[in-house]
Amino acid sequence: MDGKVKEQKKEQKKHQQKNSGPKSERKKSRKLDDAAVEENEHKKNPKAFAVQSAVRMAKSFHRTQDLKTKKHHIPHVDRSPLDPPPIVVVVVGPPKVGKTTLIRCLIKNFTRQKLGDIRGPVTIVSGKKRRLTFIECNNDINTMIDLAKVADLVLMLIDASFGFEMETFEFLNICQVHGFPRIMGVLTHLDSFKNNKQLRTAKKVLKHRFWTEVYQGAKLFYLSGMVYGEYQAQEVKNLGRFISVIKFRPLAWQTSHPYVFADRMEDLTDPETLRLDQKCDRTVSLYGYLRGTYLKKHTQVHIPGVGDFSVADVGFLPDPCPLPDTKRKRTLNEKERLLYAPMSGVGGVVYDKDAVYIDLPRGHEESRPTTELVRSLIDTHATLDAKMASSKVSLFRGSANEDGDDSEDEDDSEDGEDGDDSEDGEDEEGGDDEEGGDDGEDGDDGEDGEGNSDMDEAESDEELDTNEGNNVSVFLKQVRASTEQPGKLTEPQLSETLAFADSEDDLELSKEDLSEGESAAEESDEEDSESEQIETKAAGSAFCSDEEWTDDEPDVESTMKSEGMEIPPPKTTEKDLKKAKALEIKGSDQAYETDGALRWKDDLQQKASEVFLKHQQAAPNLRKHVYGTGKVSECQDLGEEAELGGLFRVSRPEKSKTNLADAADCSRFHPDSLHNWDLEEMLHSIADCFVTGKWEEWQDAKSIFTCQVDGEEEADDDAKEDVKVDDETQKKNKRLEKKRRLKERFDAEYDDGDATYFDDLKEEMQIQAELNRTEFESMDDATRVQYEGFRPGMYVRLEIAALPCEFVTNFDPHYPVILGGLGSSEGNVGYLQLRLKKHRWYHRILKNRDPLIVSLGWRRFQAMPLYHIEDHNGRHRMLKYTPQHMHCGASIWGPITPQGTGFLAVQSVSETKANFRIAATGVVLELDKSVTLVKKLKLIGYPYKIYKNTSFIKGMFNTVLEVAKFEGASVRTVSGVRGQIKKALSTPAGAYRATFEDRLLMSDIVFLRTWYPVAVPQLYNPVTSLLLPVGQKENWSGMRTVGQLKHDLGLHYKPKPDSVYKPVVRAPRHFNRLNIPRQLQKALPFKSKPKQDQGKGKTPRDLIRPTVVREPHERKVAALLDALSTVHSYQSKKARGAQRLKHKDFLQQREKQEGEKVKRQKEAKKKLYRMMGQQENKSQRSSLKGASQDG
Repeated sequence: MDGKVKEQKKEQKKHQQKNSGPKSERKKSRKLDDAAVEENEHKKNPKAFAVQSAVRMAKSFHRTQDLKTKKHHIPHVDRSPLDPPPIVVVVVGPPKVGKTTLIRCLIKNFTRQKLGDIRGPVTIVSGKKRRLTFIECNNDINTMIDLAKVADLVLMLIDASFGFEMETFEFLNICQVHGFPRIMGVLTHLDSFKNNKQLRTAKKVLKHRFWTEVYQGAKLFYLSGMVYGEYQAQEVKNLGRFISVIKFRPLAWQTSHPYVFADRMEDLTDPETLRLDQKCDRTVSLYGYLRGTYLKKHTQVHIPGVGDFSVADVGFLPDPCPLPDTKRKRTLNEKERLLYAPMSGVGGVVYDKDAVYIDLPRGHEESRPTTELVRSLIDTHATLDAKMASSKVSLFRGSANEDGDDSEDEDDSEDGEDGDDSEDGEDEEGGDDEEGGDDGEDGDDGEDGEGNSDMDEAESDEELDTNEGNNVSVFLKQVRASTEQPGKLTEPQLSETLAFADSEDDLELSKEDLSEGESAAEESDEEDSESEQIETKAAGSAFCSDEEWTDDEPDVESTMKSEGMEIPPPKTTEKDLKKAKALEIKGSDQAYETDGALRWKDDLQQKASEVFLKHQQAAPNLRKHVYGTGKVSECQDLGEEAELGGLFRVSRPEKSKTNLADAADCSRFHPDSLHNWDLEEMLHSIADCFVTGKWEEWQDAKSIFTCQVDGEEEADDDAKEDVKVDDETQKKNKRLEKKRRLKERFDAEYDDGDATYFDDLKEEMQIQAELNRTEFESMDDATRVQYEGFRPGMYVRLEIAALPCEFVTNFDPHYPVILGGLGSSEGNVGYLQLRLKKHRWYHRILKNRDPLIVSLGWRRFQAMPLYHIEDHNGRHRMLKYTPQHMHCGASIWGPITPQGTGFLAVQSVSETKANFRIAATGVVLELDKSVTLVKKLKLIGYPYKIYKNTSFIKGMFNTVLEVAKFEGASVRTVSGVRGQIKKALSTPAGAYRATFEDRLLMSDIVFLRTWYPVAVPQLYNPVTSLLLPVGQKENWSGMRTVGQLKHDLGLHYKPKPDSVYKPVVRAPRHFNRLNIPRQLQKALPFKSKPKQDQGKGKTPRDLIRPTVVREPHERKVAALLDALSTVHSYQSKKARGAQRLKHKDFLQQREKQEGEKVKRQKEAKKKLYRMMGQQENKSQRSSLKGASQDG
């Protein structure tokens, strides 16, 4: 029962709103009535819908305009090529968060293939116009810095069960410095939450924290759990959809520098050199897609982790992971879902500039289609020349075979034809294998059955598309096919005749219709049937130029007409060819069954055309006799230049056709340019080209001509009047045209309409982008590269000489190899002025002259910065430490980098600590040594002679020359008395005379504040982490700080004696008595006059009281009174304490009573309010009852 209910639920369709019928008509009429009512309300009371407040309207208008302008970005010229390079998708996250699993699931989602061990970049085709390159980012700070510079999209994995970790924040800060790519968050380990409420809370908290770090509304995906070791397919599919459609903003550094993210490395060093010296410098070729901007030859590049190098040779190769053709379709088929990951072992055949590399795996022979190609190559025991020498030909069907040397004019017999068919079949299989090898190289691990079904579908599509071809050209194809093989006609041969067609239309048709598998089969057929193509040029060889083939073509139709032969019917389609082929095969079988039949009468028409073809070939070529064969050689040279990678040949029919048009030979008749003019269709097609033709009903040439003849007589009479009228109308038109131009100029200057400056700027950028795109569009790649360099999107091969041998011997594909192109001046090293700020999360302030590892541009290097700050007077004062929460200047010796480039600094790349590793960030300000850093220097001296305000100072300088340099300088004392250096003294050496504002004391200390220039240390130490052995690339260590050296060596700092704090011992000072002159005392008021205080004398004896001596009885009484007073004070103190406790209890009791009283009052109030509410409700009900009774 439940199953039936479920089936009914599945069968239920979604509700579709009706667009016709009485119900929809009622809805439409109701909507119209509502709109009419609203319009009538506007008309009845227009003031009610008018602007109530102009200020409010202005505010709302300004707000909408602000929101619009916030959405605007500064438009950039679109320099992206037509075939853009793959988008670099970097998967970042802490360890054990699921990075490798996510990449494997995304690859499976896009290509339907499983990838086991992911090593290095993996390139896939994700859509009709987009490719992706996935790379996993390790926890190494070097890898994070390098990948942040080339990333287009970052998938940031976050462990939801743990929260944000330090690696996530570090990578975000690295991206903020080097250009912020698009970032999408992915939450994993959500299945660890057992409670849904906790899960929702965690999602919300992590989402808002992620938005704080990236931007509000950043995409965050949730991977709820795993099924059989993989993420759920629907969630991965949603993530893949967003990756496929996301748009990117060009980053300044990436768009201004060419760079290659290497996906393959080959060592080209001479083996003999390696045998003699294992540690010699290597010559290495690196392969990858060119990104950024155009790359010129002999450009200097920097490989992060290795160093700067000059490119010895650059060349472009065929795209190993090409985009699909431009046919309109919704999805990609299985053959177009390519995968290219040479470092991961995917792709058995790799094409190089001068070689083909075949990877033969040991344990996966059944699952890889490339092994069939390898087996066919291994099983081949005879060369092509040996096969041709051993081939045999039969003159007639059923006759004995003869050697190829004896029969040059006739083709093979049926037995030989069967052998050729088998060979062609093998070649076709080999072509498929070769294509499969390419697909295998691209990562297509699909089954053979699927590939064959795709080929069959493609062939059926071709058969349907070829119905639109030219009839005459189809007949010529039949003739050529019959001359090549009078036997049965196979499908590969049909495709070959289409590939080498007669007319340009047929060639374009064959280009559009042929699939990749058939083209590969044709190429393999061309190699094996080279001798037949040389002997019979009518079949159209790939090794002869198009001009020669066009010159040698005969006028078949004219010959057939002259000989009285019938021309074949015009409507010859591919289906008719198939039927003819079937009948021919059937007829051949019948011929074998019928003994003694005359076979020479068969196909007389084809034999006649063959004879004419040979006769035409034997006729002399007048153009060659007159002008020579220069153009043919040029065409052949062009054909040789069009070879891709030394393996494939690209035919360029449009260029050869242009040469043919310039080199017409009137002694030849080209069959592809002739038509059968007896046909009605041909006559109708050119009817409009003659005077008697009729384009439209009112454009009948005959009637127009008769009207002109009849009107000639009237025209002679009115000629003079017409001339006057024409002059007036001409003048009037001129005036109107002038007014129109003036009005357009006025409108363009003062009346822009709805267009804004932003729209004009966007239009200007669009025009510039179109110009950039169309300038070199007509050139071929080889010529275009010489003008503009290698454009982004090309798959290039860069050969670099003199690379350290450790790069090859210690190569690890898990670490990215990036070749960053350098500008004209970026290869030099000089002084850089930076603005730097210590990161707020770094746990220590930075010390002056401590070595820092700086990531600037493509480079990572170690430098010794000098920190400074600019004073109000423009002086750059050196700092010993960086400020805590403020920017400061820094000067380093490093590579010249454009101004405005961001950088970051870390203390060490080898330490894996729990603390935040990014020490500082900043930006480049200047590139010269114009800034002079100074540090403060205090010179101290002591006075040895004092004459009123003049003093002689010693101990500050050593020679008279030093004093002479500082004449006129201002000095100060510790007590604050200011002075000036006047002149040097002869003795003692270094002493000088100075004047002060007040008289000095001998105990005063005089000091002079000076500024001493500081030189920037010239330390530039590139980080060479890629040269370390495998497993130790994260342990690169450069120059150590002084603190690290002392810690490692166990040294302790010995302070200087002058720097140790000592207790200050000051001797008491005795000041002289203040003496005020008598005249000044008289002028002072009374309160300010010094008073004459007289000293007290001795007390008189009568005022001194005598000592009282008590009697024993009095002493007893006094002791008793003391005891009683002590007891009384104790008792009173005790009573006061008891009273205080009693009062405290009383206060507590009263507070308790007050609380109970308040509680009772609250209850009483509640009761009272309840009763009042009930009475009010009763009164309302009674009033309602009364109203209802009255009603």
